[in-house]
Amino acid sequence: MVIEVRARSHTYPIVVERGALATLGARLRALPVGARVALVSAPAVLRHHGKAATESLEAAGFAVTLVEVPDGEAAKTLAVAARGWDALLEAGLDRTSTVVALGGGAVGDLAGFVAATYMRGIPLVHVPTTVLAQVDAAIGGKTAIDHPRAKNLIGAFHPPRLVLVDPETTATLPARDYRSGLAEVVKHGIALDAAYFAELERCVPALVARDLDILERVVAGSCRLKAAVVERDEREASLRAVLNYGHTVGHALEAATGYTRWTHGEAVALGIVAEAHLAARLGLADAETVARQERLLAALGLPTRARGIDAAAVLAAIARDKKARDGRVRFALVPRIGRCELVDDVPAAAVTAALAALDA
Repeated sequence: MVIEVRARSHTYPIVVERGALATLGARLRALPVGARVALVSAPAVLRHHGKAATESLEAAGFAVTLVEVPDGEAAKTLAVAARGWDALLEAGLDRTSTVVALGGGAVGDLAGFVAATYMRGIPLVHVPTTVLAQVDAAIGGKTAIDHPRAKNLIGAFHPPRLVLVDPETTATLPARDYRSGLAEVVKHGIALDAAYFAELERCVPALVARDLDILERVVAGSCRLKAAVVERDEREASLRAVLNYGHTVGHALEAATGYTRWTHGEAVALGIVAEAHLAARLGLADAETVARQERLLAALGLPTRARGIDAAAVLAAIARDKKARDGRVRFALVPRIGRCELVDDVPAAAVTAALAALDA
């Protein structure tokens, strides 16, 4: 399946196809780019997919420079970005050269940030290898590195020229990382499409078993939903903020625990539960809407409860959320499955009570 994303600067395709990794070089050669490529990836990804990506690029005539970055959030620092700029400069990359991000969301965020800032922006291609990156992080042009006090605080919008999604790459993921990505899939159904959410409920056994045919269909569905939102609001002026459902609390949980206790998807799952309870506490959602979200997350092996949450630390992290306006944090909340609303001026006491629901 090919999904076109009509960004403000240019239109780019999202290709979702089993075996797509082998077509990377040919698809990049079809774009108006130069002959030099920086392949940015992490050790764990390179062990499984580095050879296939490099061979495909070289077979298409590209000169490939490998830029290895740390696994996970450790990649998203200014020091790692600076090493990336140095590597591109030493390899002679110019404004026609391409950065190819091969890996999960952290690799994509870091590589995208390097591409956005090197020579004021050079072409970027995402080849996401995790479910989380395939359905979310690789689509829409957001790039970022972390600040010690907040996640994704330093960054830029830099849409890719191509997103190449090969569901077969998820077969090498550890079980925890695979499940983590499903949180973003669930988010799309909750916030954007009730029919898609119902399909996910029916597909739980196949998703848990990593049935690649079902996974390809589900990933393509999520890509379609996110692309539609990005087209209408690329710079997150209004509508795109609904994609932050579960993330206001989720990012704060990550920041409050030093990004070490949960994976991003696990934190988002907990954020979804907390924000579902918040919507109910504010009188926006009924109990069944909350329960359906919790049931699906739990069925997919994602956490819905957590002990020992420091509510004060989480509230402090929420106050530093990059989506805040004039000191006010806007929450994306779900009154019913498939519909999301933006809510301002949420009382801190209501957020504290929603966090307490995670420890119930």
